[in-house]
Amino acid sequence: MPSLSRRTVLRAGLAAAGATVLSACTNDRPSSDFVTADGDEVRATEARRNPGPVREVTLNPTVGAIDLGGLIVTTWSYGGTVPGNPIRVTAGEVIAASIHNGLPVDTSVHWHGVALRNDADGVPGLTQQPTKPGQYVGYRFTVPTPGTYWFHPHVGVQLDRGLYAPLIVEDPNEPLAYDDEWVIVLDDWLDGVSGSPDDVLADLRQGMGGMMGGGHMMPGASSSLLGGDAGDVRYPHFLLNGRLPTAPVTLQGRPGTRVRLRIINAGSDTAFRVALGGHRMQITHTDGFPVQPIDADAVLVGMGERYDAIVTLADGVYPLVALAEGKGASAFAVIRTGGGAAPAAGVRPRELDGRIVSYRQLKPAETVRLADRGPDRTMSLRLTGGMMTYDWGFNGRRHDPDHFEPVRAGERVRLDLVNTTTMWHPVHLHGHTFATVETGMRKDTIIVLPGQTVPVVFDADNPGRWMLHCHNAYHAEAGMMTQLGYLR
Repeated sequence: MPSLSRRTVLRAGLAAAGATVLSACTNDRPSSDFVTADGDEVRATEARRNPGPVREVTLNPTVGAIDLGGLIVTTWSYGGTVPGNPIRVTAGEVIAASIHNGLPVDTSVHWHGVALRNDADGVPGLTQQPTKPGQYVGYRFTVPTPGTYWFHPHVGVQLDRGLYAPLIVEDPNEPLAYDDEWVIVLDDWLDGVSGSPDDVLADLRQGMGGMMGGGHMMPGASSSLLGGDAGDVRYPHFLLNGRLPTAPVTLQGRPGTRVRLRIINAGSDTAFRVALGGHRMQITHTDGFPVQPIDADAVLVGMGERYDAIVTLADGVYPLVALAEGKGASAFAVIRTGGGAAPAAGVRPRELDGRIVSYRQLKPAETVRLADRGPDRTMSLRLTGGMMTYDWGFNGRRHDPDHFEPVRAGERVRLDLVNTTTMWHPVHLHGHTFATVETGMRKDTIIVLPGQTVPVVFDADNPGRWMLHCHNAYHAEAGMMTQLGYLR
């Protein structure tokens, strides 16, 4: 279908979304009907995970100067590096994380993609109290499944600073054969260069008529892969492992080496199309869960998504390019296995326009395929809102901390994600992974294109109160968040 401009007033779509509000309100229940974040059900589920050895880690959110590769910015980070240092554990181990908040504002830590105990999920007002400036807090939880994960705050638009880092959970019975590993963290960057994320949010909240003068809107950002509009925000820079394209990180290797790439999109408003010049990649995982291996030239990674891929390195010097989809720029790194000049930062390898793997091509490994079973509960969530008044939400409702979509422990839940907007949205569910109805692929974050309905199913096997939201940081903060609650 032809893409629609965000400049089209969504009168029909908003009216239809508004019609769902009354029905959604009739499902409202008092908070006391739902399992609490630290309730008996949560503790019992954690105990059944048979917690293993404890891995102690320390995180220090702080304010300071960061070198992005010749550009010094003042930003917020974990321990003075962007990205923060990776945490690496083995599945079944317990993370005991000590946090000292050195920021001037409240913060939290959300462990993105991990099916952890509810009271460690890091969502102030839902699973914990906010961590105040100068306060020490602790998180303690079992990490049940291997995979590529990450962590970041769940307060305002703090994610769009430097507060993020990888969480790598190794498989004690790793089935993949590879020689080396490279964790790749992608980001869109403006903090300390063209204002702050809070400035951006204030501009966006003025809607289409009021934010043009702020300079933060990205007019004309368009991508056929994303169904039209590619994003809201103008970013001056795009980073790969915290470095500008003019000062890229370099992976040194040997010809014939099999390298596992762990690709994490930590951006707030940008999808990245990732390719390694001169190579094909074999996609092996998405959002931490294995898929039946499939060859591709490139992969499209939405905010919050992760992909693992195996590449066999050729002899020479090659560009790893993460095209900021629809935004006319890229993040960039270099892989060197031999002599020769490094490619220029603006290079566009032909693989970017080759075979881009799609969701319908990704099928789960048999070890993680959900059992064949019909749903016990079906719920429809309409993604609503638009740029005119920046009123993003679900079912015509901006985030309401007192509203829960009810589920019961043990149910198979079908969730129909219905995008009535002219924008794409990467939708993320906390505390669970779902399976797409089309192929059974397991994920926790999924792109829903304009006009598209994506049905997914998940097993309600992790009691508590869980966020479900768009992982565009600005859409979420403007209201595209809701909550699932397990009934007592």
